Amino acid sequence: MEAKKKLFLVEDHTILREGLKALLSTQPDLEIVGEAGEGDAAIRGVEKLQPDLVLMDLSLPKMNGTEAMREIKRRCPKTKIVALTVHKTEEYISAAFQAGAEGYVLKDATHAELELAIRNVLSGKKFISPGISEKIVEGYLQKKKTASVVTPWDTLTPRERSILKLIAEGYKNKEIADYLCISVKTVEKHRSNLMQKLDLHNVSDLTAYAIAKGLVTR
Repeated sequence: MEAKKKLFLVEDHTILREGLKALLSTQPDLEIVGEAGEGDAAIRGVEKLQPDLVLMDLSLPKMNGTEAMREIKRRCPKTKIVALTVHKTEEYISAAFQAGAEGYVLKDATHAELELAIRNVLSGKKFISPGISEKIVEGYLQKKKTASVVTPWDTLTPRERSILKLIAEGYKNKEIADYLCISVKTVEKHRSNLMQKLDLHNVSDLTAYAIAKGLVTR
């Protein structure tokens, strides 16, 4: 008898995580071996349990999903990742696959579609929800027609995006420094760079920008 495939769930909303666990536990060849509600815990859990596949939300507190994906892939390159998200824009889709995801499924997908995504990815294939495949094609054609335009968002480093997310979540410089294991002075420097690059000059504007980019929800 073939061994069950081990799954790890990453979703910060407990009721959704419990629902996913109940749904996927009905599959005789799948086993939920762990779960987490934020990126740091997900990285530690995946490294310890070495699951075959991680089902991961992109909108997580403190560390966003793409950051967590990148670190999971660095530590556990054989583990497959399927992003499960509400985000439909090409920017998010591209970021997820660049971070190491093999699948991308929308949260309004059917149970059958989610199971198909998991099985395709476990078998070594890529999967993307049919509902957003058109956006990928549109984005590709648009890039072919026009020269690439660099936006202020494109100029931000991964660290600056992390700090922008934490600022928007209401964390103070000292709390951010402690969480990222850097000095307060370094946080202040990153904050200054953010404001300069984005031409935004207070926390309210930075928060609004982070919300618009989907880093945090209202």
